Amino acid sequence: MNNQNLNYAAPIFGSDAEAQILPQEYLNDSPIEPRLAYQLIKDELLDEGNARQNLATFCQTYMEPEATQIMSETLEKNAIDKSEYPRTTELENSCVRILAHLWNVPDSCKFIGTSTVGSSEACMLGGLAMKFRWRTRAQQAGIDTNAKKPNLVISSGYQVCWEKFCVYWDIELREVPMDEQHKSLDPAQITKYIDDYTIGVVGILGITYTGMLDDIKGLDAVLEEYNKKAKVSVPIHVDGASGGMFCPFLDPQLVWDFRLKNVVSISTSGHKYGLVYPGIGWVIWKDEEFLPKELIFSVSYLGGELPTIAINFSRSASQIIGQYYNFLRFGFDGYKAIHQRTRDVAQFLAKGVEDTGYFEVINKAEVLPIVCYKLKESPTRKWQLNDLTDRLLMKGWQVPTYPLPKNLEHVMLQRYVCRADFGMQMAHNFLQDFTMAIKELDEANISFYPSQTKEGRGFNHSK
Repeated sequence: MNNQNLNYAAPIFGSDAEAQILPQEYLNDSPIEPRLAYQLIKDELLDEGNARQNLATFCQTYMEPEATQIMSETLEKNAIDKSEYPRTTELENSCVRILAHLWNVPDSCKFIGTSTVGSSEACMLGGLAMKFRWRTRAQQAGIDTNAKKPNLVISSGYQVCWEKFCVYWDIELREVPMDEQHKSLDPAQITKYIDDYTIGVVGILGITYTGMLDDIKGLDAVLEEYNKKAKVSVPIHVDGASGGMFCPFLDPQLVWDFRLKNVVSISTSGHKYGLVYPGIGWVIWKDEEFLPKELIFSVSYLGGELPTIAINFSRSASQIIGQYYNFLRFGFDGYKAIHQRTRDVAQFLAKGVEDTGYFEVINKAEVLPIVCYKLKESPTRKWQLNDLTDRLLMKGWQVPTYPLPKNLEHVMLQRYVCRADFGMQMAHNFLQDFTMAIKELDEANISFYPSQTKEGRGFNHSK
């Protein structure tokens, strides 16, 4: 490049680049200065929401500067290249061991696990292991595995990754419907949905819609009785995306993990209550017997042989290193203190919402720091939850309004996900804006949304 064509003395907003529309279909002909590229992209993102004010997402929106620094300095490390980056590999293995023991793996078990790209990939791997293991055991039991589709049983409050899993790998998804009395999986209903073709049951430790927990201990008890007579025993995979790195610190007496006989695998999101930026998940099997060897591949890579479990291949190891940084930095007591404060904030919000008198609070953050509520019936109120979502957005707060899954589509909820970076002062400020928004809506005469709308605002169950 001819250096004389570079003019770093030109003001950013007086440059030729600022006079152009950003490329959207074709590359621009010539390169531009890095400071201009930075500013143009930064300006392009100007009207997006503030992540810290996003009460819809479970994903972590803050890490310490030192964590961000070590992650940015290791972006170039390829997580799959274990022979080239053996120390990074050992950090990953350390995280697996830490999680296995956090989830009370028995000393007699030879556990195995891996990092993933979020908990969606972790769920996929947990599901695949159940499918492959079911097929082998069903054939040994004399069952015609081609007679019909294998099936997976889960609450209707599942996250979309499970629907993807069933579509991608040709599995029948059997939903146990939630109802007004059971806004999580009802173990008493399970035997109606399982049979010789059931690869497993998924217990959800933190339902996306409500933040409630499936009764996994109760589920284990039901399956234990069923498995005594079954041709092929039915295992449990725990989808601990949100609760897997929260409950062990604040509710260690809650039995949901590898202490239960039929729980064979657990997945979680490191980028939720593991407190890492988006892009990291984990899956662990209680024992090697629950991960079929067909799913462990030996790959020849850069002159070495390495085993790999994950679906994805090349990816940055920076999130793995970020996870280990948090484990080292916080320790058990640090995580416990952060999560306790987060739950305190959520319970403060739940009380504030309830005190308005307008809402029935469905989840008061008794376990996970999630608050969700619905409007009480009122013959005089002219506004709906969608109106409240819009009004709060004027202050920058992103609060989702959405319907519950089928059979409960008529129930519209709002939900707050409290994260580590949402402190008590922010919660106080939010409640002030929340109260003012209600007052303004009460004094208004027009609602944009029909009173019976079933369409939500600002909510995506893939997050």
